Amino acid sequence: MSRDPERLLVVRTSALGDVVHGLPVLAELRRRFPAARLGWVVDEAFAPLLAGHAQVDRLFAVPLRRWRRARGGRRRELVTLARDLRAFRADIALDLMGNHKGALLALLSGAPRRVGHARGDRREPASVLWLNERIPARGAHAVERALSLLDALGAGPATVDFSPASIACGRDSVPPGEYVYLHPGAAWGNKRYPPSLWGEVAAALGRDCPGPVLVGAAPGEEQLAAAVVAASRGAARVFPAPTLDELVGAVRGARLVLAGDTGAAHLARAFDRPLVVVHGPTDPARHGPWSDPDAVVVRRLPCSFCHQRMEDAKSCLRLVAPDEIVARARHRLAAASV
Repeated sequence: MSRDPERLLVVRTSALGDVVHGLPVLAELRRRFPAARLGWVVDEAFAPLLAGHAQVDRLFAVPLRRWRRARGGRRRELVTLARDLRAFRADIALDLMGNHKGALLALLSGAPRRVGHARGDRREPASVLWLNERIPARGAHAVERALSLLDALGAGPATVDFSPASIACGRDSVPPGEYVYLHPGAAWGNKRYPPSLWGEVAAALGRDCPGPVLVGAAPGEEQLAAAVVAASRGAARVFPAPTLDELVGAVRGARLVLAGDTGAAHLARAFDRPLVVVHGPTDPARHGPWSDPDAVVVRRLPCSFCHQRMEDAKSCLRLVAPDEIVARARHRLAAASV
């Protein structure tokens, strides 16, 4: 009989929604191996979400975004990272990313077992060369696919548990009172519902809700948030969210969260907040909020779910009527109050 692993390392550096989708893997590892030490490799931009997490014993914050912008000086930091990873002495490294970055970080850890998805299930198929255990992905949703890696660690069904009580980030940053939180930003331009239409949604909900509609202004999205507020005709106001702590706090305490396919939506699902998410180029069956199809508003077209990154919103978003989002929001608010 093989012994249980003593140290396990999760590799999922970014982005925010993908890190959230990896949280059930962390919870399942803790459930299966309660005595093990659990580590996580994450980009420093998203490290606050895992800092102080009750189930993370060792957090490795990697400055990957900063390295991409820097012209030099990376070699010393990379050597330090490799030394720290090897000092953790992971028995198993789990590559949740499916690309060269994730697989190479698993290799860099020195873990004797480096587990990731099989070639055909990876974003960068050639990256499978850096792994020595390849597991076929099961399930449609990103959460299910991440959990399927645990097939390598023994039989038994995995549970989906985001463990929101274990997340320390944002606990002290919840805005006071009741409010609706609207997050207009997203990584791709064609994931962003037009601000003029978000403004109409905010205007309608502002008449219904006793509290304010707060429009999140993440770094670089200040003008986007201001445009939504201007279009709301006084029903909404900007909520500055310059750090991840403010974003997580705003989502954690919201009566309702409105967003596109972005990290704020997946945070809302993890915290079990009522949610309405507008999907465009990405398939909600794989990238939408976990096990919450009623949260999704989507317009299906022949070109739907192209998964192509573009600068501006396309018909899949522009044809979604604000009234449809408002109706779904009212339904979710009513269901949450029962």
